[in-house]
Amino acid sequence: MKLFLDTADIEEIRAAHGTRLIDGVTTNPTLILRSGRTLPDVAKQLVDEFPNFESISTEVVADNVADMVNQGLAYKRLGSSITIKLPCTVEGLKACKNLSNSGIKTNVTLIFSAAQAILAAKAGATYVSPFVGRVDDNSFDGIKLIEEIKNIYMMNGVETQILAASVRTVRQVTDSFLAGADIVTLPKATLDKMYKHILTDAGLAQFEKDWAQVPKT
Repeated sequence: MKLFLDTADIEEIRAAHGTRLIDGVTTNPTLILRSGRTLPDVAKQLVDEFPNFESISTEVVADNVADMVNQGLAYKRLGSSITIKLPCTVEGLKACKNLSNSGIKTNVTLIFSAAQAILAAKAGATYVSPFVGRVDDNSFDGIKLIEEIKNIYMMNGVETQILAASVRTVRQVTDSFLAGADIVTLPKATLDKMYKHILTDAGLAQFEKDWAQVPKT
């Protein structure tokens, strides 16, 4: 059961890393754009600053196998924790097979059906990323999708890990793990909300009130 942080903001990553509860980072072109930096620059800093992370994702942006593989190989040179993120397209899965056969970690992203997850596993993906929130946005059940993928993988001895993505709420984090996800990647704001519960706050307030009345000598 692992948590990745879905961001390219170094300060957010530092804050979350300080808890020692985060196992990796996922990025995408949109998150890199928001950071105002280049992907190699962000990825290199993450590799150097957080050597204990299992995975630091770097997404290729190309429309053919050769370019995807070349980008992937360039990113991989940044460090051993680099995972190459590829789209679930014909070209993306070809590139996944190529990179996976070379021992490079891969993450097939933009998964919206169990059929796509089957193809990603066949291509040797290390991780497969079903988009829970976006599936829900389109009137399908994102958590049910994770359950379907998990059942198929277990029945067939598939080692590809299920990385629940596009997670927006604390409830979705919990439900993703209940459905069989190996990893959930989430924004820093959602991680912060996981600590909170009204009964925890009430309990702490009562403890502090009672402690103030305990004799100190």
